[in-house]
Amino acid sequence: MTGSQAKPTAAAPRPNGPWGTLKQLLDRLLVVNVFLVIGAALWFALAVVLQTQGRGGPLQAFQGLWEPLIMPAVGLLMAAALTSGILGWWQRRGQP
Repeated sequence: MTGSQAKPTAAAPRPNGPWGTLKQLLDRLLVVNVFLVIGAALWFALAVVLQTQGRGGPLQAFQGLWEPLIMPAVGLLMAAALTSGILGWWQRRGQP
């Protein structure tokens, strides 16, 4: 095969009915959630460093968003990880 010929690629799997669509939406939500939690962790680290320099604004903003935004995002991430682990265990349990 020459460099100008493209290899055929497999098409992305299609969702199977409403459950597949729901799973796809939940997967996307969880990906966004992971990046939100990572961003919050980085923001917290930066805010702590700035607090030691006498700039308390970023840490106060983080604390203001902790309960309504960040804590539920961390909880959702933990619940998804536990659910994934339990479902994986349940599926392996039924296989020989």
